[in-house]
Amino acid sequence: MYTIKSSGSSLDLPGLFQSLIRRFFFMTKSSYSAPAALRADQAVQRGPAVQFLVDGCTVRAFGGESVAAALFAAGRRELRCSPRNGAPRGLFCLMGSCQECLVWVGARKLLACQVPVAGGLEVETLPFREERHG
Repeated sequence: MYTIKSSGSSLDLPGLFQSLIRRFFFMTKSSYSAPAALRADQAVQRGPAVQFLVDGCTVRAFGGESVAAALFAAGRRELRCSPRNGAPRGLFCLMGSCQECLVWVGARKLLACQVPVAGGLEVETLPFREERHG
């Protein structure tokens, strides 16, 4: 275990990293909307506002956006875990080359950066689906 000692107290690095990962990478609310700073709503033509589900949580987006763009704007960063070491994996290239944004849409594994949002769309991330279906 790695520890940092500073003025008589020690800091558990693995525990700290795990709490940071949980805080910044995992969805813990039942509904998400984009922080105002991440959306350019002024003087931008957008498709109609839609809502879709990701792992049972409502995500708000605009028609024409990809699932990946909507999730990023909503603050969601982790979409799957590395099969090698379990590290969180998320968006990388946003053009379909890297395969990092694989998600389940219905019974098919698709790239979130290539799937357009639609009202009522149901998406499951790989960790969520594996947890539910083993």
